[in-house]
Amino acid sequence: MKKNVDFISLDSSLCKWLSEKLRISPPNTLAAKELLEGLTSLMEGRTRTLMVELDTEQTSVPESNLLRCGALSIDLRLRRVNRDGTEISLTPKEFDILYFLARNRREVFTKEHIYQAVWENDYLLDDSNIMAFIRKLRKKIEPNPDAPEYILTIWGIGYKFNDKL
Repeated sequence: MKKNVDFISLDSSLCKWLSEKLRISPPNTLAAKELLEGLTSLMEGRTRTLMVELDTEQTSVPESNLLRCGALSIDLRLRRVNRDGTEISLTPKEFDILYFLARNRREVFTKEHIYQAVWENDYLLDDSNIMAFIRKLRKKIEPNPDAPEYILTIWGIGYKFNDKL
């Protein structure tokens, strides 16, 4: 399966130009605000990498942050997860991993990709750390954690969110 991920280095002048354009005449979307925040974070040195994704399935309400996947609903704004109307309590990192996988459900991610997408600061990347988070997530969100429906293991590669839901 081919990954559709490119890494592009931004020089400071391009980063400043993009930021200025977004400040002067931003589109009225949450994504524009998030991009400006990300660019500012890059310029101020709070982060070194910015992941950008084209949302080709934008709903009719552009600022909607609610993902529905089968019986699961994931609300980014409220940072809440419900399954069949029952709220599921997740730690901040569990929520971040779940939201990242669910909104990119057509993609397969290695443990390192998940780590880079979710952790802001340097953190000891250890395969068992990501595996432990996935195991805990499955116990909380899956009807049967031993036969996962939502977070699937792609042997030899990593994980993906079930895109059939």
